[in-house]
Amino acid sequence: MQVGVIGTGYVGLVLGAGLAESGNHVVCGDIDERKIRMLNGGGIPIYEPGLDDIVQRNRAKGRLAFTTDIPELIRDARVVFIAVGTPPSEDGSADLNHVLECARTIARHMDGYRLVVVKSTVPVGTCTRVAAEMAATTQHPFDVASNPEFLKEGDAVHDMMKPDRIVIGVDSDRARDLMTDIYATFVRTGNPVLFMDVRSSEMTKYASNAMLATRISFMNEVAALCDVVGADVESVRRGMGADPRIGSKFLFAGIGYGGSCFPKDVKALAATGRECGTPMRVLEAVEQVNDAQKRVLVRRVVEEYGEDLRGRRFAVWGLAFKPNTDDMREAPSVEVIRGLAALGATIAAYDPVATDNARVALRGVPGVTFVADAYDALHGADGLLLVTEWGEFRSPDFDRIKAALRRPLILDGRNIFTPARLREMGFTCRGIGRA
Repeated sequence: MQVGVIGTGYVGLVLGAGLAESGNHVVCGDIDERKIRMLNGGGIPIYEPGLDDIVQRNRAKGRLAFTTDIPELIRDARVVFIAVGTPPSEDGSADLNHVLECARTIARHMDGYRLVVVKSTVPVGTCTRVAAEMAATTQHPFDVASNPEFLKEGDAVHDMMKPDRIVIGVDSDRARDLMTDIYATFVRTGNPVLFMDVRSSEMTKYASNAMLATRISFMNEVAALCDVVGADVESVRRGMGADPRIGSKFLFAGIGYGGSCFPKDVKALAATGRECGTPMRVLEAVEQVNDAQKRVLVRRVVEEYGEDLRGRRFAVWGLAFKPNTDDMREAPSVEVIRGLAALGATIAAYDPVATDNARVALRGVPGVTFVADAYDALHGADGLLLVTEWGEFRSPDFDRIKAALRRPLILDGRNIFTPARLREMGFTCRGIGRA
């Protein structure tokens, strides 16, 4: 099938490559000429394991192309996916300007029936607005479908090619048949395609991410109480997760969630609730807990050294908001480093892949240096702060760490170390809820 994808960000690029891998002819379009030049030159603008291989393979096969000519993309495609960004507005609601401009552009340049699929994360009612914008601009027939993405950064290619479920909102049999054809090869192992009405599909995306964020913030509140009463949140997590009604996923205490989805989607769903006169009080609390949790390591440093950190140096391991990505959006490391710098500390920071993006995110923050090796960050530091749980940090050389640090202090923001074992080795080790 001839498919067009407008937007070559995280979602659009993975979507386009995945659809091409399944045999479709896909053209991905973007108004960012620099990005398109990079893609056509064999580069990839984001770090995502496995994405480079699938993009280059399908470019070489002629099934995947990139262009800035959006009108031509629209004319050549039978199905057009909208995969542009929906950044948060000042009140937390999703900014739909890019989505609605795509709708108008499609309407102006379509020359017959088109199925327009909104892949961007959008509030309930957005597809109705997209349809209204198109109807005001074109006389050609069209359908608008909702198809939210459920990609995990760091594992997005697997999620695209072997999804646990596909959610599709449609209002016509024609749209349903086309979407069935597009996704037929992705669900041969029996994972479901869940067809529903468009508004329910839009809500499913927000509700799913909000639930996962809620589990994280709940466990962080449990961890805070564990610290006070002397319980171990890791033991609590295992006990809870063994209950099949609860399950074990997203129950890890830490220093908060980040990234492009959870923070934005929680804010947007809460904003929708306020607009509709139905406050989402649980989600408002989830957001408050997460904001506070991002500062917990700074509070731990203050407990150890006081509020005047001038002359103190700290090593920070991990900058991306999660492992296997270079995404710095809403990364807890930003709050950690800014908090330490504001109290006068200097910071030596290391991340396997996110350093370039971290330089941008932390531009203007005084006293921050970036190093190319994790152990280089340790020399003369008053403590090590573990912020992102990259695999290479799980079994480090603790003797080397102890020898390099000025004081053998480890503040483990992701609970990947065993505090009792490190105490036996002579470290002061504090996790999250590991009293």
